[in-house]
Amino acid sequence: MSRSERKVIVITRQTRADELIRRFNTLAQAEFYVTSRGGDFSDYQEESVRYKAAVAASCQVIENLARMQRLDREYVPAYIFGPDDIVVVIGQDGLVANTVKYLHGQPLIAVNPDPARYDGVLLPFVAADVKPVLLAVLAGRFSVTEVTMAQASLGDGQSMLAVNDFFIGRTTHVSARYSLQVGKMAENQSSSGIIVSTGLGRTGWLKSVVTGASAVAAALGADPVGDPIPSGSSQWGSDTLYYSVREPFPSRVTGTSLVFGQVSKAQTLQVTSQMPENGVIFSDGVEDDFLRFTSGVTARISIAGDKGQLVT
Repeated sequence: MSRSERKVIVITRQTRADELIRRFNTLAQAEFYVTSRGGDFSDYQEESVRYKAAVAASCQVIENLARMQRLDREYVPAYIFGPDDIVVVIGQDGLVANTVKYLHGQPLIAVNPDPARYDGVLLPFVAADVKPVLLAVLAGRFSVTEVTMAQASLGDGQSMLAVNDFFIGRTTHVSARYSLQVGKMAENQSSSGIIVSTGLGRTGWLKSVVTGASAVAAALGADPVGDPIPSGSSQWGSDTLYYSVREPFPSRVTGTSLVFGQVSKAQTLQVTSQMPENGVIFSDGVEDDFLRFTSGVTARISIAGDKGQLVT
């Protein structure tokens, strides 16, 4: 097979050792920083060696099969992916999630660089699989698992996607104040914020919220909540989102009747901020990339039109 002219974008990340070296300028200084605090720097080095070996092996194969460009995750949000591009992510699950939301139907091949270290729920392949999988994608003979994403849209045209979940609230531990509307029902609320999870994210943040609520209910003698949320890879493409209000506070002016429910194509979630400052919406745990959500701003949470295409 001749070398394809399609472009393969390889998404990589800095290792923990790389980040420490960037912070402290040299390997020796980075090692001193970790060991002087009782840490084991050899673990950082081993992780880095294995990761870079997987990246090198994968890139060598890719360069022989197609045009290749490496891209650090830092630049993914600003990069414009071509419609015919193929994306290869080498890293942890979080790197896959934070790449998918910037794609528009391009196939994504997710590679686990160190299966002994990472469970890799979203990483079905290892470096040795790159050649046969990429050949299959180039030939158009591959299957995908679709991943539903959530979308937050503001009235001024700004929007953001989430592969796992949205957080809507304040940057501090001060209570968030807002008006929540689901269908025709609406109420003012004061809480620690709202979590909205996709099918992929149901085993993450939302699961911890439900587990905590169940434990509190059991401790108080009530029937435990259990786990009412279906999860697993069969739900990744589900057109249902779940929202959960964290620690809602009942008062004369704030209610607690809308604390858990679903968002579907037929029923969206609308939140209007009542927070003079520090109100934010961010996705997938990336706090530095956020939408400002201050007094008077209304966010509409819905199911995104695009779906991620994870090669399986």
